[in-house]
Amino acid sequence: MPDRGGGPTGPRIRVGRPSRRARTLLMTLGVLAVLGMAFTMFAGFWTDWLWYRSVKYSSVFTTTLWTKIGLFFVFGLLMALAVGFNIWLAHRLRPPLSAMSTEQQNLDRYRMGIAPFKKWLLFGITALVGLIAGASAAGQWRTWLMWVNGVPFGKKDPQFKLDVAFFAFDLPWYRFLLGFGFAAVILSVIAAAITHYLYGGLRLTSPGARATAAATGHLSVLIGVFVAFKAVAYWLDRYGLAVKSSDFKATDNWTGLRYVDANAYLPAKTILFCIAVICALLFFATLWRRTWQLPVIGFGLMVLSAILIGGLYPAIVQKFQVQPNEQAKEAPYVEKNLSATREAYGIDGTEVTEYPGRSQAEDKSRLRDDADAAASIRIMDPNIVSPTFQQLQQMRNYYAFPTNLDVDRYAKDGKDQDTVVGLRELNLAGIPKKNWINNHFRYTHGYGVVAAKGTEVDPEGRPVFTESDLPSKGDLGTYEQRIYYGEKTTTYSIVGGPQKEIDYSDDSGEKTTSYKGGGGINLANPVNRAAYAVAFNEPQILYSGAIGDGSRILYNRTPKQRVEAVAPWLTIDGDAYPAVVGNRIQWIVDAYTTTNGYPYASRTTLGDTTADSLTAANDNRAVVAQQNQVNYIRNSVKATVDAYTGDVKLYQWDTRDPVLKTWMKAFPDTVQPKSEISGDLMAHLRYPQDLFKVQRELLTRYHVKDADTFLSGSEVWQVPDDPTNKSGDAVPPYYLSMKMPDQKEQAFSLTTTFTPNGRDNLSAFMAVDAEAGTSGYGKIRILKVPTSTTVDGPKQVQSQFNSEQDIAESIRLLRGGDSEVEYGNLLTVPLDGGLLYVEPVYVRGGGLKYPLLRKVLVTYGGNTAFENTLEEALNKVFGAEGSAPEPPDEDRDEGTTPPPATGDPTVQDALNDAQKAFEAGQEALQKNDWAAYGEAQKDLEEALRRAEEAQARAGRGADGEKNGDDKAGPTPRPSGSATGGSDSG
Repeated sequence: MPDRGGGPTGPRIRVGRPSRRARTLLMTLGVLAVLGMAFTMFAGFWTDWLWYRSVKYSSVFTTTLWTKIGLFFVFGLLMALAVGFNIWLAHRLRPPLSAMSTEQQNLDRYRMGIAPFKKWLLFGITALVGLIAGASAAGQWRTWLMWVNGVPFGKKDPQFKLDVAFFAFDLPWYRFLLGFGFAAVILSVIAAAITHYLYGGLRLTSPGARATAAATGHLSVLIGVFVAFKAVAYWLDRYGLAVKSSDFKATDNWTGLRYVDANAYLPAKTILFCIAVICALLFFATLWRRTWQLPVIGFGLMVLSAILIGGLYPAIVQKFQVQPNEQAKEAPYVEKNLSATREAYGIDGTEVTEYPGRSQAEDKSRLRDDADAAASIRIMDPNIVSPTFQQLQQMRNYYAFPTNLDVDRYAKDGKDQDTVVGLRELNLAGIPKKNWINNHFRYTHGYGVVAAKGTEVDPEGRPVFTESDLPSKGDLGTYEQRIYYGEKTTTYSIVGGPQKEIDYSDDSGEKTTSYKGGGGINLANPVNRAAYAVAFNEPQILYSGAIGDGSRILYNRTPKQRVEAVAPWLTIDGDAYPAVVGNRIQWIVDAYTTTNGYPYASRTTLGDTTADSLTAANDNRAVVAQQNQVNYIRNSVKATVDAYTGDVKLYQWDTRDPVLKTWMKAFPDTVQPKSEISGDLMAHLRYPQDLFKVQRELLTRYHVKDADTFLSGSEVWQVPDDPTNKSGDAVPPYYLSMKMPDQKEQAFSLTTTFTPNGRDNLSAFMAVDAEAGTSGYGKIRILKVPTSTTVDGPKQVQSQFNSEQDIAESIRLLRGGDSEVEYGNLLTVPLDGGLLYVEPVYVRGGGLKYPLLRKVLVTYGGNTAFENTLEEALNKVFGAEGSAPEPPDEDRDEGTTPPPATGDPTVQDALNDAQKAFEAGQEALQKNDWAAYGEAQKDLEEALRRAEEAQARAGRGADGEKNGDDKAGPTPRPSGSATGGSDSG
């Protein structure tokens, strides 16, 4: 363009090549960028390898890695070769270009443009499709390992008479291969067609034939291969019917063949297979007969057949054969589904017995002792009392307890007792001053177990601790109390180096320690430090002086996280729980093997089935599922994680599970035999909650064994909502030592209730023997209430509690001021044909920020009690309330017991002192002044003792020798005394 300014032009700027210095700088920056990306990738790989080596499961890392690499390269190369070969072949079969049409002249510009880069373009396309295909195949490493290592189930499906392993291990792999084949053929057809069009083999607007003979033959063969794969798909679809889910009114996620599948779809798939084979041969025949006529006719017939035979014919069979007599037609297939589902979920041995639901005893007072023998009723709700543990046993702000505590069994004087257990874990949110050193070097671990009796509380409604204080001491003896691995430990720590760690604090000040557990990864190596600095995006790891000889980094510290990492083929139970085993704190984690390919077994969604009111409030309790939809599950592995060293051990639990045997072949020496479980560990193993929740959900329908009842839906149950809150979520199962009607003594059990579908009255009560190592472990018992009898369910019982006038008034008083009432677990216990319901009631308020047990609700046979203690409530319900012993007949005054002698001045003075001591204790309790509270309790005890002695002397003085041997009446207590409990909350 001319210069329109009219003035002189400036000097011309010549754009030349960059200077040598600039080129060197750019080249250096480029090299550094590549090295940086390479080291970032290396850091991720290297830190993973170091972690697996530190937990002694390096074989899991290498097996998984080499399997992924092998699948990536094999299938990536196959895809690249398939697409690349067909592009090359289409280019080689290009026609000579003579008479040039307008279409070909336009394409010629593209051909000229890519001519210098044809090899590079071919390489780029094949590399791209190869990378995508390889990455997709690498994700199938589990499918490959299960196929190549599959172990027979020893059980055949009822339709095809094939071992279940074919459907669980083989069929998924064959389907993957088929899907890969379809993808390879489709991409090859697209690539070949584009190449043929670009080089004139296919013509859209040019005069003459639309395709050359070479292009016709090439594309016909590819389409023939596609149709051949379709034939294979039809054949595999026959077997897929055994694991196909469908909508069926009898149940959700119905799996397996029904009448229409066996009598319409199955023959249709066989016919379509034959038609597809013939159609594929017609396409291959175009190599000799260069015409599309017969293949196109054959393909059209195949599509028409798929519509008529595969779609319309089954619909006709369903409409005119099945629906008019569905009960009779479907019954044989429902029986197969019933049998397979019960077997796949381990509920085939469930014992269902009729239970009246109401006691026939006329004199219920005799049941008072039976109630104590029927169950060790746990009034300490582990899901309520965590704040109480926190307030009374936290000791320091940088400690915390989990939201939901656990229930375990510990022996005391040779007798097991249900115990509520929690660990005093590290809570970084509570450290005095947050910085990198404090967060990762000084505050590194929790300290000690806190345990309380599940069946008792002290006079103030607080837990009766059997293990408490800091360091913890009590019934558990001596053990390593430091907790470096726990449910709340979600960040990394660097331990064992120059920087000392805070161990715990006592009256003499802070105690320090240095980690000696041997866990974690050594950071003395500069390469390791650099790798972790990159992996954790924390440069200070590389140069901090707090890291030196002996420094080790701990991460992946939650029990479920560690077990999932070392066994990525397992599904992890949502509730890991701690136990003192020997002299160590061990986290116990239940793990499951699952499959989605058990023929005829209906599917369930683990995330939905295992959800309840506790998981809704606490994400940490959710199951960690490898596949969410399954139709086979076994608790095949019990795992432990050492709270100090982080060591992970996997123990084979189900010795017959073929899925576990398959994974043990794939990952040898990772799972220890069941015989390696020590007696101390066995005493703390229990039936897992998530498996129980899956089984109870299935048993809402599959408790029946005959097809007619199943199809009618008259016996469908549901898991009731949690009546103690308004969340609308399912009631969680409860651990409880109890006795079922056919048992002679109590057994540690996991229990739940059922209600009819859409109603609130009780249908059944379910319990499983949960104590590992016993002959009855895993036995499921269901007590089925007759449909002709109406028995209150949990929601109705809770409503009855809330609606009774006296109880409602008492609860209103408990809520006085700023107090809150919290309902504990509503426990159900079978007793003499009826059902005993027990619910602890906690009060949080006044000056207290944690719940205390104030009342206990009990109901049985229509009688309800709301008392200060469980004993009092049971006495009232069964009409066995205690009273003072009656004097001999000659001493009775119209059948009444003389009132206690409270008029004596000495007695009255002592009672006044007791009242003052009690009030002083309450004031100290609200101020959290435990020293003053202890003194007040001593004064209270002393005053009560003086009152009792004075009353006894007064009684003897008044009656003389005549009543000299009579016992004194009950000692009066000051209002709201420690022994009687308080109604004020």
